[in-house]
Amino acid sequence: MDNCIDSNNMSTLIIVKHPLIQHKLTLMRRTDTATGDFRRLLREISTLLAYEITRDLPLTTVRIQTPLMVMDAPALAGKKLCFVSILRAGNGLLDGMLDLLPSARVGHVGLYRDPETLDAVEYYYKVPQDLAERLTIVVDPMLATGNSAIAAVQRLKQGGAQQMKYLCLLAAPEGVQAFSTAHPDVPITTAALDERLNEHGYILPGLGDAGDRLYGTK
Repeated sequence: MDNCIDSNNMSTLIIVKHPLIQHKLTLMRRTDTATGDFRRLLREISTLLAYEITRDLPLTTVRIQTPLMVMDAPALAGKKLCFVSILRAGNGLLDGMLDLLPSARVGHVGLYRDPETLDAVEYYYKVPQDLAERLTIVVDPMLATGNSAIAAVQRLKQGGAQQMKYLCLLAAPEGVQAFSTAHPDVPITTAALDERLNEHGYILPGLGDAGDRLYGTK
């Protein structure tokens, strides 16, 4: 796991280079990977990424009874987590994260990218009311232009979220820079930082449109 600091705004980019994640990501990138396999791989990778992004959750101590004796044992402290999926592709990451943390609260932000301007347009918003009391992890497979991620995080801040992280499968340098400039207080965790965007705003080399490949809509 590499931590990269942007000296201009001190935003943190964390690239998770676990061998299992990198191998599964390579399989996902292949154009001949079937929809079912793509979906399964994304779920598996998201569980591994959830493990990494939650490694600094605060702990407290609780007294429990084991079969042999009473002990003071570590447990997660306070109101814990809220996962917020950026629809629709974010749900592919969400499923695997909930496998690991089934009690987490869940929110959804619906955004689509205007094909002309590439700006994010909101069409749905539903999140828990107590965001201020939880770590909010925003999930979307691709951080391309960054417009959708920037808009979603801004909306969540307006809704009361105070502590946030952003999790994606792939990121482009242009998206990382734009997001970090807009939200330097929100660290980014990703499995790979790719080369660049093409003229249509897609990540290169990337893996195509994550939503279309996840749901078989192309």
